[in-house]
Amino acid sequence: MSILEVKNIQKSFDKTEVLKDISFTLEKGEVLSIIGSSGSGKTTLLRCLNFLETTDSGRIIVDNDILFDGNNKMTDEKIRENRLNFGLVFQNFNLFPQYTVLENLTLAPTLLKKADNVTIKNQALEIIKKVGLEDKVDFYPCQLSGGQQQRVAIARALMLSPKILCFDEPTSALDPELTGEVLRVIRELRDGNTTMIIVTHEMNFAKNVSDKVIFMADGIIEECGSPEELFENPKSLRLKEFLSSSLKD
Repeated sequence: MSILEVKNIQKSFDKTEVLKDISFTLEKGEVLSIIGSSGSGKTTLLRCLNFLETTDSGRIIVDNDILFDGNNKMTDEKIRENRLNFGLVFQNFNLFPQYTVLENLTLAPTLLKKADNVTIKNQALEIIKKVGLEDKVDFYPCQLSGGQQQRVAIARALMLSPKILCFDEPTSALDPELTGEVLRVIRELRDGNTTMIIVTHEMNFAKNVSDKVIFMADGIIEECGSPEELFENPKSLRLKEFLSSSLKD
């Protein structure tokens, strides 16, 4: 049974149609990578799924619960509720600079009263250990490397136990030598059966970590399938050209 169903999603900004009839499904525990050139609609799709943008039409269904139906207007409260189904890790970390690593993790669940403070702190310490930063608990973001900050951002997203964890170019703001430590954490999450959607420009990573890959071009899903199908036997001329260009880079 699919944990996520996206049906006929459309999104325009003014007169520019950015997403055109996007449909796909995702099974629990699967990792989906979304690839494509800049401007293809990848990040907009991710933002629509996380309710940071309002989709014009279509449906978003999580665990058989209809979160969005283009025919119905959502209240602000419903939007906030829907967002809790997803965790989003931004490419530029978006940590609170005035808070320590531990405080960055405990802030949201404390405000939402997810549990008592002791339980929330213990959960945070456990997740911090999972991402390999147990010696940085009391550090501030400015005291951390880019890779460490991104791992804190991943840990923070995990604190609210989202059904689907989303990444928007998780390594694009990192120096090459720091990319590996973030990709390692994502691989460990995959091995732990975490359902993930990853917008990425790292082709080798997408090939190795994904169960399914979507290639987007000009706001449509040009091709979708297993990593083997897309990377080893691409059918679309646009995908062939994209992969050829990516390998040159």
